[in-house]
Amino acid sequence: MEHEYKAKVTSKGQVTIPVGVRKSLGLNPGDVLIIRESTAGYILEKAAMPSKFDEFVGYLAKDTPVSTDEVMRDMRGDC
Repeated sequence: MEHEYKAKVTSKGQVTIPVGVRKSLGLNPGDVLIIRESTAGYILEKAAMPSKFDEFVGYLAKDTPVSTDEVMRDMRGDC
């Protein structure tokens, strides 16, 4: 079912996102929106927030002589 929402732009360019849209997108204070232009108009989507584990993607290469215990210590920030 399609819904229509309206929002007014302030003189500072700010917009209050209607409650129904915020709930549908799962938006919370501080979340970031991505606004994409398409041939049909604009598309709003919630930006994926980086995980604290993203920096470890690809950390273990086949030839890396690192134990699982060492990786876990690095991920936790243990010394």
